[in-house]
Amino acid sequence: MISGRGRGKIRPPRRAIIGHGDSDFDAMWELLRSALREIHEKNASKLSFEQLYRASYKIVLKKLGDRLYDRVKEFEEQWFAAEVMPTIRALITSNLVNITTGGISGATANERRTTGEDFLKGLKASWEDHITVMNMTTDVLMYMDRVYCSDNRKASIFTTAMGLFRDHILRSPLSSTDQNLITFDILNSVILDQIGMEREGDVINKHLIRSCVYMLEGLYETDEENENDKLYHTVFEVEFLNSSRAFYRNECLGLLRDSDASTWLRQTNMRFVEEDARSRTTIAVSTAPKIAAVVEQEMISSHLQEFLAMEGSGIKAMIENDRYDDLTLLYQLISRVDPSKEPLKNALQARVVELGSDINKTILNTDFANLPAEDGDAAEGADKEKDKAKKPNAASKATAAAIKWVDEVLQLKDKFDTMWRKCLDEDLILQTALTKSFSDFINLFPRCSEYVSLFIDDNLKRGIKGKTEGEVDEVLDKATTLIRYIQDKDMFERYYKKHLARRLLHGKSESADVEKQMISRMKLEIGNAFTTKLEGMFKDMQTSEDLSSGYRNYVRNLGDLDRKQIDLGINVLTSNHWPMESMGGSKDEAEGGRQNCDWPAEINTLQESFKAFYLKERNGRMLTWLGFLGNADIRCVFPKMKESGNLGRERKYEINVTTYGMVILLLFNDLGDDETLSFEEIQERTNIPTTDLSRVLFTISVLPKCRVLTKDPPNKEHPKPGDKFAFNKCFWSKAIKIKAPVISGVNKVEGEEERKETEDRNDEHRGNVIDTVIVRIMKARKEFTHQLLVTEVISQLTQRFKPDLGMMKRRIESLIEREYLERVEEAATPTYRYLA
Repeated sequence: MISGRGRGKIRPPRRAIIGHGDSDFDAMWELLRSALREIHEKNASKLSFEQLYRASYKIVLKKLGDRLYDRVKEFEEQWFAAEVMPTIRALITSNLVNITTGGISGATANERRTTGEDFLKGLKASWEDHITVMNMTTDVLMYMDRVYCSDNRKASIFTTAMGLFRDHILRSPLSSTDQNLITFDILNSVILDQIGMEREGDVINKHLIRSCVYMLEGLYETDEENENDKLYHTVFEVEFLNSSRAFYRNECLGLLRDSDASTWLRQTNMRFVEEDARSRTTIAVSTAPKIAAVVEQEMISSHLQEFLAMEGSGIKAMIENDRYDDLTLLYQLISRVDPSKEPLKNALQARVVELGSDINKTILNTDFANLPAEDGDAAEGADKEKDKAKKPNAASKATAAAIKWVDEVLQLKDKFDTMWRKCLDEDLILQTALTKSFSDFINLFPRCSEYVSLFIDDNLKRGIKGKTEGEVDEVLDKATTLIRYIQDKDMFERYYKKHLARRLLHGKSESADVEKQMISRMKLEIGNAFTTKLEGMFKDMQTSEDLSSGYRNYVRNLGDLDRKQIDLGINVLTSNHWPMESMGGSKDEAEGGRQNCDWPAEINTLQESFKAFYLKERNGRMLTWLGFLGNADIRCVFPKMKESGNLGRERKYEINVTTYGMVILLLFNDLGDDETLSFEEIQERTNIPTTDLSRVLFTISVLPKCRVLTKDPPNKEHPKPGDKFAFNKCFWSKAIKIKAPVISGVNKVEGEEERKETEDRNDEHRGNVIDTVIVRIMKARKEFTHQLLVTEVISQLTQRFKPDLGMMKRRIESLIEREYLERVEEAATPTYRYLA
């Protein structure tokens, strides 16, 4: 402890204690040089580090730090040249030189691995010795680092020594050969050769290579030690990526030449796994994304289209044969190189359209007249025993084929949905592409709206029978999906209204609740405008039930026993809700010029009675009786015949016929036993349209199930003017209750003529809709250019149908003629003005 007056003060030694001249430096350097040799020779246990530290301290204090710094560098350079490089050169064999220069080594893989490992072990040992030695040297020269190097902005002795190892070991020329090679070249080629052997399936010393990589990560291009200038990045990694690129380019070409797409997928995926593991265990982790990019480019991007197009194993075969594992790998690999998955998206879209077009062509090229019947098919309206033997007609076959078309489309949709879930990671980009593809090929089929409506009709009539609630929901979901794909939703609406009307009026619907669920789904999908009339149809049916019940009470309160003998069930239909032209009426009836049927007296009385009941609380309403709709139960009595057997006794049947059928049969009550009525007489007395009359007479005079009339001539042709009809006294049936076939009540594929009429009516309706939209737009805009008006109309109507430009031009001209619009003459571009 220092004591005395004032504050204690530590003074540096006086300069007098330090000698003058070079003699003191030489003596102290000799001491340090000797110690450095001992350290390098691993004999440092006897050294006094305090003494050595003091010597370096004195040299630096004497302002001779620069000489000490240079002497240490010179010592290390001499040590490398005399002691280290000879050992390393001895490990460099001719085989290693040949591998480096690209020549043929002539050695086996085992020999290459052994000589390479020996070289790496020698270089690793030299590096580790150098690190150990320089750590001890840094301790000795600590004062020089802290004072001299810091004051003169020089690299620390450790950093400088690392640079010396770089320059005098790794960059040292191999004087034993006449090649312009350095140690670094040998190091790179050995590591790359070892990695190449591992890629071929050999086992290598990963830890040894990792140690050499650590060495390269610890060395820099300059003594400034910039992180981006590590030798690993500037020298080795570049060569590693270049050699890997060449290797994978050749491997991909080999796979393309000799293997299939499935092998390519698995090999590529395996290479990604291997390279990722190699980056973590053998080389640097920072190389992982770079080598992955090389594999992606050479193994995937370069020849992706060729692999996708491979016959028997490409994308087409994967989809065809449900190769989910291959498709999963394909999705994963393509996702690596293209976030938009454009190649896969295009391939999937092309395949969907191709398969969908095949389905369309199969239906379009089918001749239904010559199509053989499938097992279980039967013509609706014929006798059950007869149906088993009778072939379906062309219309029935066409309807069955239409439903089959929808089933095949749904099967294709299920196939790709399953693929999307299992293989494509529910990718939204690909889902959008698949949806567009399905919409494209479905809308290429001209009858898609009709067929989808028939499919829904078939399921709601009998397809949901016996199904659970979940299965019914699945059917409705599929139907909704198909509706979503259809562009011309107004055409679908027309067919759906027609088919729904027949289901409701003929009692064919399996479940009213399911019908309403379907309408609710369509409301969510398409909008209220689409379902308003459908909901009105259901409301009419419910109202009609209440009316029928109320009318029965009304009749009962009147006390008229005769009227009670006829039980009336009424359906009152709102005319603008129901598609009258599509439900069995003749063309004249559908277009408003309805022929009034001449009703029998008892029916007239009943009609007047209901009219009085109905208008009692509904003034201003008008009722029009539709004979082509509805049905009646008639009790028929057939007399006892002289023949024995079934005809030898009186027979009573309850026959269900159409309303027109009832009117016709009541005419025969007033005829004698052998009297007949001609076709013309029946038409004159009933005023039934010719088409409807022929159709009804066919069901009750030709079809065996309900042949209560005989036709002369007795052929199977549709009745026509000139034919005569009589009561069939010999009619017999096993059943007491008989339902006459309803030919017009079956929903089936339209013929060409019907189809054209439907399209014409739909075009007329579209014209009215376009008029409405144009007027609404112009009323808001006042003035609008032609191009912007067309664009706006298309935008507003695209949810219902795709407007035809020619039709739009015609509707604009029509509105101008009707003075809703006028042209703005002074405008530079075609412009219209709204006229209030």
